[in-house]
Amino acid sequence: MTKYDYVKTRREDVVQYKESQLPMIKAFLKFGSRAQAKIFRLSKGRLMKSFLGGPVCLVTMTGAKTGKTRQIPLIHICDGENKVLVASCGGMPKNPVWYYNLKAHPQIKIMADGEEREYVARQVSDEEKAALWPLLVETYSDFDEYQARTDRNIPVFSCEPL
Repeated sequence: MTKYDYVKTRREDVVQYKESQLPMIKAFLKFGSRAQAKIFRLSKGRLMKSFLGGPVCLVTMTGAKTGKTRQIPLIHICDGENKVLVASCGGMPKNPVWYYNLKAHPQIKIMADGEEREYVARQVSDEEKAALWPLLVETYSDFDEYQARTDRNIPVFSCEPL
């Protein structure tokens, strides 16, 4: 079990996913994300702009394997001009697919607050993640629970406007 000093939630206080639950959780996330992305895009960000209290943006990226354009709604945190994205996937044991897309193709577009801008995404270091953590959990407290749930070091991206 990996423990991070900045994570305040204890693993024993978090409901763990059973292996048999993972396919259903993934299917729910995929279906929900597609629906939210469509409504968010069509409304230019006026509808479906939050998820469980966290502010949502629509990220347009290039698929790592297919090269196709992909759009996914993600919770984002503002850090000055930068947007911060967290590849939490609810604390699942594996990184979300979009993580690999950003690693392969870091130039992205983010639509937030009715405006779309181009960014370049960079995975932050462990030290930067620890420094950003209070801001992340202040904006969306479930991130702390997600990190406590998994042994995976949840990746965090800082997206700088171009």
